[in-house]
Amino acid sequence: MGGGKETPRQKMIGMMYLVLTALLAMNVSKQILHGYVAVNESIEKAKENMHENNERLFKAFEDMAQNTAAAKPYLEKAVMAQKEIMETYKYIGVLRTKVIAKTEKKDEKTADTMRLEMMEKTGQIDNYDAPSGFLIGSEAATPKTGEFTANELKGKLKGLHDKLIGIVDAMQKDPKIKLPEDDYDALKKKLKSIEPDETPFMEGNVKFGWEAKNFYHLPEAAVVTTLNKMQADLKNVEADILQVFSGASGKLAIKFDAVKARVVAKSNYIQAGQPYEADIFIAASSSKLGPGDMEIIVGVDSAAAAGGAKGTLVPIVAGEGKYSVGTGGEGDQEYKGVIKYKSGDGTFKYYPFSGAYKVAKSGATVSPDMMNVFYAGVPNPVSAAAAGVSPADISVSATGAGVKVSPKGNGKYEFNFSGTGDCMVTVSAKGPDGTKAQGPPQKFRVKALPKPEIKISAKYAPNELKKAELSTVGGLGAGANGFDFQANYVVVSWEILGKVKGKNMNVNGNGPTLTEEAKTVMKGAEVGSKVYIDARIKGPDGKFNMATVGIKILK
Repeated sequence: MGGGKETPRQKMIGMMYLVLTALLAMNVSKQILHGYVAVNESIEKAKENMHENNERLFKAFEDMAQNTAAAKPYLEKAVMAQKEIMETYKYIGVLRTKVIAKTEKKDEKTADTMRLEMMEKTGQIDNYDAPSGFLIGSEAATPKTGEFTANELKGKLKGLHDKLIGIVDAMQKDPKIKLPEDDYDALKKKLKSIEPDETPFMEGNVKFGWEAKNFYHLPEAAVVTTLNKMQADLKNVEADILQVFSGASGKLAIKFDAVKARVVAKSNYIQAGQPYEADIFIAASSSKLGPGDMEIIVGVDSAAAAGGAKGTLVPIVAGEGKYSVGTGGEGDQEYKGVIKYKSGDGTFKYYPFSGAYKVAKSGATVSPDMMNVFYAGVPNPVSAAAAGVSPADISVSATGAGVKVSPKGNGKYEFNFSGTGDCMVTVSAKGPDGTKAQGPPQKFRVKALPKPEIKISAKYAPNELKKAELSTVGGLGAGANGFDFQANYVVVSWEILGKVKGKNMNVNGNGPTLTEEAKTVMKGAEVGSKVYIDARIKGPDGKFNMATVGIKILK
């Protein structure tokens, strides 16, 4: 990599070449290279999944366009964008093959079948010179130009970005294929992710551009991973274009983003000896459904609703109707109604429904105060009551899952479990004839504690943090995000990997407090890079879990 006027960086490389070569044989370097292999494999699988998903999305879009004239011009624009994306995608694939062939000294046909996990033991994934020389040349500050170079790749990505921006900008000028403003703005921001950032960085008096930032003096493992990541970014952009274009055409105007299991019982009031029967199924809805898209009307049938008859409208929250009605007298109660739903072509469809319930005298109740299940290893607050009975005259007993019941007064109890499984809870009441159970035992599920996440700067497993915020981190916390119980999770040990001044640093330690060396990694990690943290965490139940987070560093 010599020749010409050397920059301070090149002089340093020359002096430290032998040292760097030796470092490659150390475990730290092997771990870092293995990390690239692992990340690359994840990206490869993600690319395959995204490709299959995009094919399904395109097929649905294509089917819609065959029956809906308004969707056809959107589909044509999507095909145009896909063609441009695929040309750049294939180019990156050929470039990756050539890098491997050059580094591994193989013909391109053989190199095209080689993956990093295959080359980790027998290949040259630690080779710095060959990829850098092939893509950039001998001078990082003045990268070479021509076919299959980093400079040409930059031009391809820039050209693709400009073409896609041109497509969506042109659509905004045509009322027939104009995108909603929010979708248009969001898509342009997404397209920005594939445009090369040509902001240079300085070393001494030398400027280094996009080519050097991405490929200069990096091992083959890093170069191949970077190229695969660029392909994955293109697949993501393709998916966004298909979703936005098909959504604008009416195919995906309403996205069913909430899928839940539902149980509909024939009756929730069963006498002893009778079977309990229910339909169990998966139901899909959209969290964005609201007035104009769907109405739930109680008290009318489909024909009446289609004719404009008014009934009782049920409030819609997050795409679901929340039906609530007061109860008075005991006995069987029935209700019926219709769901008025707006389909993709703008017409309304009507779906009738009916329901029934029985109003009975209230009896004994047992209610977990925090969640509808119990958890082992933490105190579980419980409330118990029985109709017509003073809390002072109520007693609660339980069996199963190693339960221990502690009265807290005024109908409040604390359940602690040493195991998991089913717990049977019985509410009894004191009376003139002694203590009697108020109904049959009630069954509850006891679950293990959720796996913890690493907590950094008051955030659970953050995907990204600003550099200034990361620089102030002095320790690691842990907890279960969204878990309402007081659960004491403790970080027992940790390992941190980050890139500081162009050098990958790996630090480990014990306890929640970071060492000075770890703080140095946090403070010195480069903007745009990632800091990876693995932590071994002990839960309040005495069990250990591993948690991992990769944090992208923002300005």
